[in-house]
Amino acid sequence: MKDAPVYVKNAEYAREHDELPLFRASNQANIACKKALEKAINGNYSNNRLDVKTAFAEVAEQFGVERMKYVLAATIIHKDWDGRISSDNKAWAKTVPIVRDRDSLGGDRSVSFVVDQAHPGLVDLFATFARKEFAQEKKASVLDKLKTAADLKQPSPSKRGDMEL
Repeated sequence: MKDAPVYVKNAEYAREHDELPLFRASNQANIACKKALEKAINGNYSNNRLDVKTAFAEVAEQFGVERMKYVLAATIIHKDWDGRISSDNKAWAKTVPIVRDRDSLGGDRSVSFVVDQAHPGLVDLFATFARKEFAQEKKASVLDKLKTAADLKQPSPSKRGDMEL
């Protein structure tokens, strides 16, 4: 499930564009990620301490950071009323584009992958750590792109020799 793309359109769009299998697969992966997050958070909490590093690694290995980011952000947005989630994490969650997908009765389909079987305070601790990891990964990704661009701009040694003649 790590390589499955996160589908960021609603069900209506998927139906209109014959992409329902992609939508459903992504939604199932989101639900599985939610369950993995709950298991990792609850399983790595003992003696009033959450081993966020291990919990993060477990979920990232199985689902990748993009899906984890999507599910975490959806969870935090859904729990905007909860004072146990920090304002910093709430502000971060609002920067992640989450599709508001309403069913025919007006219900929000994204609630199916909201982390609700782990204490919100632990979800907040996990999200704080995850945000830092996401930022590190983004920074590393940008550096890799810059290095690649710099390598492309430099002429190869054989070309330099031809130019000197």
